[in-house]
Amino acid sequence: MNKSSISILIPFKNTQEFLPDCIKSIIDQTYEDWEILAVNDHSTDNSLDIMYSYAQKDTRIKVLKNEGKGIIEALRTAYSHSQSTYITRMDSDDVMSPNKLETMVNSLKNYGQGYVALGKVKYFSKEGVGDGYKSYEKWLNGLTEKGLNYSEIYKECVIPSPCWMVDRKDLEKAGSFSSNRYPEDYDLAFRFYEQGLKCIPTNELLHYWRDYGHRTSRTSEHYAQNYFLDIKLHYFLKLDHDNQSPLVLWGAGSKGKTLAKKLLKKDIAFTWVCNNSNKIGLDIYDKKMDHYLGINKLQNAQIIITVANKEAQEFIKDYLLAQGKKTVQDIFFFC
Repeated sequence: MNKSSISILIPFKNTQEFLPDCIKSIIDQTYEDWEILAVNDHSTDNSLDIMYSYAQKDTRIKVLKNEGKGIIEALRTAYSHSQSTYITRMDSDDVMSPNKLETMVNSLKNYGQGYVALGKVKYFSKEGVGDGYKSYEKWLNGLTEKGLNYSEIYKECVIPSPCWMVDRKDLEKAGSFSSNRYPEDYDLAFRFYEQGLKCIPTNELLHYWRDYGHRTSRTSEHYAQNYFLDIKLHYFLKLDHDNQSPLVLWGAGSKGKTLAKKLLKKDIAFTWVCNNSNKIGLDIYDKKMDHYLGINKLQNAQIIITVANKEAQEFIKDYLLAQGKKTVQDIFFFC
């Protein structure tokens, strides 16, 4: 290991207008013992020149060429050149709060191995932040405050991609960046969960997440909803599905139908229920839609919920909890 204790992995591509703010926020950190591994993912603007200009002034900054193509390959390239005890990731269009690195590294030093240091996040945008992002920010920060991120891991990515830090050994146990699954941040969150890495609760706002129209998560096919659903089902079947328990799918909207097709294709038996009187009794894909009260007749059922309506979700959650069901054991919200 070298003398720097934190390696910051930064893939970048065509973010010339945001790079100065990003790099300056790192240079201005209260904690100075770090290295940047900045990987150029085939930029066609002046991003590479900007990164080189910073590297010439600060030896802690190393500029690399992506050995492949895309963010996963860029992260692999960065990680392969990293040498520090603690690893974190940063997006080239975002901004760190001044005490981010100090707060996170101190958390890991206090708790030791087996933990993920996190921080609360805040979206910002010149065009204004949409309600969807505001809702996600509130939900994610609420989980982070209590360190209960995994309790709703099947809903959405519970670990913000540019606001985590782990011990190198823990990242290795989780497979680092070896997986080819997108969204890559969600996949890594599931692998942290799989390894039992505990989330350190915090109230600290440590990261400012920039939103804009041509942001990768908005434009790349790798972040489409079908990719999220594929990851959820993959890890549910791998980590939480009990073959000895009956499986129930609750919901017959677009997501429920998509998931039903995937379960049928995998030849996985399930009971399909809903609380929509217009759909109960219908045959969809040769599966009869049952009333949700039928769940009470099933012993130790595991229930996947795909209902999009928020009020309906609350009703379903309250109903199942009252039946003695437990989240991420019996109840799995895929929405």
